[in-house]
Amino acid sequence: SHERICQYIAKESNSLVVSVGYRLAPEHKYPAAYEDCLSASLHFLQHLQHYGVDPARVTVCGDSAGGNLAAAVSQTLAGRSDLPRLRAQILIYPGLQALDFNLPSYHQNRGVPLLFRERAAFFALLYLNGDALHMQEVLEGSHIPPDMRLKYRKWVSPD
Repeated sequence: SHERICQYIAKESNSLVVSVGYRLAPEHKYPAAYEDCLSASLHFLQHLQHYGVDPARVTVCGDSAGGNLAAAVSQTLAGRSDLPRLRAQILIYPGLQALDFNLPSYHQNRGVPLLFRERAAFFALLYLNGDALHMQEVLEGSHIPPDMRLKYRKWVSPD
């Protein structure tokens, strides 16, 4: 699905683009996709010379669920001293938080296609559990324990 855009980016930026075909939910629950992306990234970083890539120019990128995966892989690799440091991460409309589907942006954009609030919650559940049995709890926000909600309120709140 992303081959053309990857080819375009490679051509226009005169760079090598590696696109990871990771396992998808609901058949493959978390952390399958993350493990696939991390494994591909580790292999690539360990074999940069083979691909003729400057270690100082490696960037991780992803869109939507791939943006979430790019962020998770970047965080994991940030603590590795045995690999080249990533130059950057590019996140295009990433799915980064599933703590609160009642933030103002979800309500303000509830009718904007393509990723409606309910659909975002549905896909988050498929990714994590492989099913959407707890959709109502997620939409109400009761899927997060109160102590965790307090802990992350600084980062995930309308304020």
